[in-house]
Amino acid sequence: MDYKETIFKGILEGDMPAVEEATQAALASGMEPGEILNQAMIPAMDEVGRLFEENEYYVPELLIAARAMKAGLGLLRPHLVATGIEPKGRVALGTVKGDLHDIGKNLVGIMLEGAGFEVIDLGVDVSPEQFVSAVADQGADVIGLSALLTTTMPSMQRTIDALKEASLRDQVKVIIGGAPVTQRYADEIGADGYSRDAAAAARLVKQLLNVD
Repeated sequence: MDYKETIFKGILEGDMPAVEEATQAALASGMEPGEILNQAMIPAMDEVGRLFEENEYYVPELLIAARAMKAGLGLLRPHLVATGIEPKGRVALGTVKGDLHDIGKNLVGIMLEGAGFEVIDLGVDVSPEQFVSAVADQGADVIGLSALLTTTMPSMQRTIDALKEASLRDQVKVIIGGAPVTQRYADEIGADGYSRDAAAAARLVKQLLNVD
C-alpha cells in the first residue's frame, strides 16, 4: 500500500498514528504536499461525508475520522504554505446571537476543513456585527449561520441586514442551518443556501464558490 492509500484508509478508519506516519513518510519521499492533500486527504473526507449522509457513519465515526485528518493536515499545512498552495476559500462559521449550541457548527467546520477550505470559527452567541467583521476584516468568502433554537433564528435575518447596511452583502455568500431551519426560511431571509447536515454544507460551499 502506498502512502496516499495509507492516508486515505487511515482517515476512514480514524487511525491517527497511521495517518501521521504516512504523511511524514510521503513528505520525506519528496511527494508534493498538494498531491497528498488533493489525492488522499480530501477524497478520504469526501468518502467520510458520503458514508455519514448514508447513515453508515454516525457522529462518533465522523469525529474520529476528522481527528485523524487534522493530525495529518497539521503536518502538511506548513509545507502547503511554503509552496504557496492557497485554500479553496475562507469560511466563517458561528452560532447566532443568543444560541449556545455548537455541535452542528463544529461538524460543518470539520467537513469544510476536510474539503480544503480555511475555517474561521467565530464560536457561539455571535452577533451580526461579528459576522460583518469576519467579512470586512478577515476576508471571509462565505459565512455560515447556525441556530438550534427557533427563538434565535431571527438573528440570521438581522445578520443579513447588517451585511447589507455595511455594503458587504454582495461580497459574501451566506448559508444557514440547524435543526429548526429550512430551505423555505433561507429563501424568506435572502440567504444563498441552506444545508441539512455537515456533509451537504461542504458540497454547498463548493457549489457557491464554484470550486471542485
